[in-house]
Amino acid sequence: MTLLIDLFQAGVDAVGGRQATARSLQQFPLPDRIHLVALGKAADSMAAGALSVLGDKLVSGLLVTKHDHLSEEVRQDGRIECHEAGHPVPDAASLAGGRRLFEFVNTIPADELLVFLVSGGTSALVEHLNEGLDLADLKRDTDQLLASGAAIGEMNRHRRTLSQIKGGKLASRVNCKVLQLLISDVPGDKPGDIGSGLLVPDEATGMGPELPVWERIDTHIIASSGIAQKAVADAAIERGLTVRQATGNLDGDMPDVVERLAAVLKDPDLAPGVYIWGGEPTLVLPKSPGRGGRNQHLALALSEVISQTQAVSILVCGTDGTDGPTGDAGGMVDNETFEKARQAGLDIADYLARADAGNCLQKLDALVTTGPTGTNVMDLAIALVGGGDKS
Repeated sequence: MTLLIDLFQAGVDAVGGRQATARSLQQFPLPDRIHLVALGKAADSMAAGALSVLGDKLVSGLLVTKHDHLSEEVRQDGRIECHEAGHPVPDAASLAGGRRLFEFVNTIPADELLVFLVSGGTSALVEHLNEGLDLADLKRDTDQLLASGAAIGEMNRHRRTLSQIKGGKLASRVNCKVLQLLISDVPGDKPGDIGSGLLVPDEATGMGPELPVWERIDTHIIASSGIAQKAVADAAIERGLTVRQATGNLDGDMPDVVERLAAVLKDPDLAPGVYIWGGEPTLVLPKSPGRGGRNQHLALALSEVISQTQAVSILVCGTDGTDGPTGDAGGMVDNETFEKARQAGLDIADYLARADAGNCLQKLDALVTTGPTGTNVMDLAIALVGGGDKS
């Protein structure tokens, strides 16, 4: 199933933070004095891409990323203040990073430029809470949202009510022009849902689009799930494979997503080739979940779906290289995985009910581990049917 890994990597490479940021910055005229903010799980790679273009024009910077997602290349640049914080559950470092962000953007002179880079994970990684709230409140709120299976847009809308910086409120601290580049990790690529819309208009928070500050903020989405899915399809075609479904939808509640993919994969007229989906399913967790994340859960659930088919394999992975609170990206199964589990005495239904797909997949040698990828455009599922109809 190495081919599936290669196709997944092609999708990830097309939306890599370093490449996408550098490519985008080269399209804009840049002044001689520039400040940088990079936030999210792809902050390190986006900052590296910015450095390759900005060079000596960079005056100062602030970066906040997930623990263990910071490279020495960026860390050693003395102009950039680096923080590592908690994800998916915020920690004390998330509050420290949020406070520094609140302070930092306010120090930039009006006649200089701020390049503001945002990627998935930002909502948990930076926070400056409203007066009267503390970390315990934030953790409890986040745990409840995660356990409920709330979609990312719903979670971020709720987070704005707790925050002094989200829902466009950070813009009230900005005096300079801003070039904002976003890597989308949300369905529909809505800027206000990416990182909870730190510098995006939001009527609900009193930061509506009529305010003068928005005339200084220029926003662009530079990477998305659609771009990644197209790259997977292009890579398959380059390898002589037939792409039967170039794009599909993984958004929605997990049972609905499983049913949606099953309708395709169990079709008696299913033709050999490659089938691609992108998005982010939501999973309601039990009180004490086991090991895993939504991608591992979906992969394990699909192992039963394809168990009665011929020559079908499927990879389901997070494009950021992490699935839930684990170090794995997801899982990869085929039409023989379910029977292997049965012969090994593994009850897949029980593992799924306990949200413990990771432990089951590990015993089946079906986990996919990539490490941090430097981007985050939600998840990819790639199915290979009948060898992909390779010509």
